[in-house]
Amino acid sequence: MPSAQHKPLRRWIWQAFLQSALIPLVLVESVLIGMYLYTNESIRDSQVGYLQSSALQDLASAVQREGQVIDSRLRAIEAQVSIFRDAVGETLQDRRYQPDELEHARHVQAPDGVFHSRSDDGRAASFYANSTPPARQDRDKALRLSRVDPLMRSIKQADPLVAAVYFNAWDSYNRIYPYFDVLQQYPHDMVIPQYNFYYLANAEHNPQRKTAWTDVYLDPAGLGWMMSAVAPVYRGDFLEGVVGLDVTVGQMLAEIGSLQVPWQGYALLVSRDNGIMALPATGEHDFGLRELTQYSYAEAVRREVLKPEDFKLDRQAGLKPLLTAMATATHGVAEVQLGGRNQLMAWSEIPQTGWRLLLVVDEANIFRETNRLAEQYLQIGYLLIAGLVFFYLLFGSWMWLRSRHLSNELAEPIAGIVGMMRSLAVGERKPAAPETAILEMAEMAEEVQHAGQQLQASEAQRVQVQRTLELVLESTTESLWEVEAASLSICVSERFVKRFGLRESCLPFAEFNQRVHPDDLQRIRHLRLSLADAVEDFFEAEYRYADAMGNYVWLLSRGKVIERDEQGSAVRAAGTHVDITGLKLVQEELRHASLEAQAASQAKSRFLSSMSHELRTPLNAIHGFAQLIELEAQERPEARQELEYAREIVLASRHLTSLVDDILDLSSIESRRQHLQLKPVEVSALLTSCAELVQPEVQQRGQQLRVTPGIVGELYVLADVRRVRQVLLNLLSNALKYNSPQGLVCLGYELRPAGVRLWVEDSGPGLSEPQQAQLFQPFQRLGRESSNIPGTGIGLVLCKELAALMDGEIGFSSAPGAGSRFWIDLPSAACPQDLLSHVGSAGAGEVALPLAQVLCVEDHPACLRVLQEGLRDMAEVQGVGSLRRAQLLLVEQVPALVLLDLDLPDGNGLELLEWMRNQPRLVDVPVLVVSAAVDEVQKAEARRQGAQACLLKPVDLQQLRQMALSLLGEVV
Repeated sequence: MPSAQHKPLRRWIWQAFLQSALIPLVLVESVLIGMYLYTNESIRDSQVGYLQSSALQDLASAVQREGQVIDSRLRAIEAQVSIFRDAVGETLQDRRYQPDELEHARHVQAPDGVFHSRSDDGRAASFYANSTPPARQDRDKALRLSRVDPLMRSIKQADPLVAAVYFNAWDSYNRIYPYFDVLQQYPHDMVIPQYNFYYLANAEHNPQRKTAWTDVYLDPAGLGWMMSAVAPVYRGDFLEGVVGLDVTVGQMLAEIGSLQVPWQGYALLVSRDNGIMALPATGEHDFGLRELTQYSYAEAVRREVLKPEDFKLDRQAGLKPLLTAMATATHGVAEVQLGGRNQLMAWSEIPQTGWRLLLVVDEANIFRETNRLAEQYLQIGYLLIAGLVFFYLLFGSWMWLRSRHLSNELAEPIAGIVGMMRSLAVGERKPAAPETAILEMAEMAEEVQHAGQQLQASEAQRVQVQRTLELVLESTTESLWEVEAASLSICVSERFVKRFGLRESCLPFAEFNQRVHPDDLQRIRHLRLSLADAVEDFFEAEYRYADAMGNYVWLLSRGKVIERDEQGSAVRAAGTHVDITGLKLVQEELRHASLEAQAASQAKSRFLSSMSHELRTPLNAIHGFAQLIELEAQERPEARQELEYAREIVLASRHLTSLVDDILDLSSIESRRQHLQLKPVEVSALLTSCAELVQPEVQQRGQQLRVTPGIVGELYVLADVRRVRQVLLNLLSNALKYNSPQGLVCLGYELRPAGVRLWVEDSGPGLSEPQQAQLFQPFQRLGRESSNIPGTGIGLVLCKELAALMDGEIGFSSAPGAGSRFWIDLPSAACPQDLLSHVGSAGAGEVALPLAQVLCVEDHPACLRVLQEGLRDMAEVQGVGSLRRAQLLLVEQVPALVLLDLDLPDGNGLELLEWMRNQPRLVDVPVLVVSAAVDEVQKAEARRQGAQACLLKPVDLQQLRQMALSLLGEVV
């Protein structure tokens, strides 16, 4: 028990840390360093503000100064253009001047009509395009213009900015200096007035007849990107041509590259429409562009090629403030975002051309020195912080030594309590408490001792309950089981292992399933998938399991999912196995007793059979002659009443015939003369075929038929395919006849612990309790005897008898106003291939060979039914109604024979035949064409594509059977 000298843990910790002064020291040092850093930042901000103001003034002055220099150079070029224009105008008007012999000799005419200079001789190049026909070319003008060649040479040599001097005439004549091979460079059909270096000087664009400057364009003469100063040459009001001086972008780049831009900046030249005319290499990175100093001239010599739209300033996202300012002032400075950095851009307009000179300076260059000083002060601050950290490391070391003493005072009792808990974990229920001076520690140790006493009492109670539970499980269950989804394994108790001779208690599913009866295996797999996919939480199944001697025992397996993952899939499940072999034997004995009790009605059945056979002969005559009377009455309009009488006789005879057939069928079942062929029947194909057979009646009655979604994987039941189809069709017929108008009929299946249930459900008025009590009784129509609904009242009796013969059971559920559901429960079966392999390996008896699989591609349900019935004892005929469904089925399986109709809803049957012969798997499958319209041409085409034979509808069933036997050969 804690004594008075024990102190609370809170008091111990409080007294220990009051001796330190860590928080005041940290606060004082942090304030001093913060004041130092704040002072350093304030000084830097003041310097930056001053430098920015000074930079703006210097940039504004520099851009105006350099703009004036560029303007003066351009004015000089304009003066030279005026001189050249006057000289050209005087030469064009003075026809007295005669060119020398050399000028005549250096001009020739090309075969296509181009008049051009062919040699240099220190003179200009001359080119007369064939867009002006030779007959209309003023060749005297071309020769006479050699008079201005000395002036062109002088202008070119006097100004390094001038790249070329030229004259362009209205009729596509060009004279240009320096000389180059114009015949190779220019297109021979060039129309010069279409280029900007011509039309910008005409009356429309230049009514004042002054010197004009072009935008940057790609020179057809091959000098690259350039701009031109052009001036018109008039004769009166007639524009004779245009003179011009070319300035290349490379020359302009060299010119603006020599400008004195402070702070390592650079200059660029911008046109009136904000297009970059000259951009030095230092600015290409900022603008994300490359100056176009080289280009392919394949397009430039054919048409006018200007600089790309990417050279527009408005394409740069961060230049919007600059463009706004330039639109309102002729010069100024703006701060912009360019190249991912803050930059200053100053501009000045060149009055002579309307161009703008821009100077670009990186703000980082302006503030570099100030930032360097601020960095030094910042490093001093970092040194102060490092010193403070070193001091606190020393101070922290002392605090750590101090805390060790305190931690020892806490660690020893805590370690003792941990030891007590570990003793409890290994079964020690009375651990010794550690010595401690802390009140809370002592109380905790006391509580641990108390917990040990409670665990000891609980353990004794748990052992007693476990013994009771083991006795209950051993007396009521065969085994406990647990399934792990990750490892796909099942673990069973040792009792199960010993009884069934398993090698160990935990087995993979593949090994465990080897003992499951083949007829039950597929159903068990489906039930397990439903459990794994979060469809069901509970699992229940009855199946046969083989012991070590190969003898099968009936087991009832029940379980539940005990863990699921985040996606809802089962991770672990557990349950029990119960041996129900005795119960199954009792059920089988009860079934045999029931069959023996029904044998008492055999005398009645034989009487009904004899009477029915005697009735067939007169009924056949009545039915036949009534049809003849009906046919004759249809040909005579006056015999209307006779026609009605004949139709009534035909309907009555058909009803009597149906009644006799049902009686014969019932009597044959009751007298055990019915020989059923039980074999695995696929559930999906069975439901689909039944739905297709009743579809015409569904449409005739205006009702709806719905089939449950397809089965995941193959699922089989053990039954006679013809008789189980007869049961389902009878149930479907009743559902359609006794349904409400525009009602719904559903057809589906569900998995049961002992087999598979096939059900038919309607939305009709349902059955009352008195009506339900009268079901499955011969000739009982539940009060519908006087209605106009046809029937004999023995259809459900037939269904019940057929279900019993197939080891199945028929049942129903119904309520007034809620419709009815009828079902047939059948035992599950293995896939035919699995069954044969299992029997062969176990040697447990002989199994009859399955019928040959025949695929019938027929869209008419009645015709499909005739073919199925005609071959039912020699083949299993599966029907599809379209080419698409036939192809999907043939991809999955290879039938022994294909019956093919040519007239199908989605195409001609010959298309399917051609497709089959192109598939290696299907090339040897025999094909029998059965169609209503097959002429000789179609027969020949079918045989050419691989069909073995052709039959014409209506089909002779005897002929069909013989032909099928010959095609199937040994398969049948």
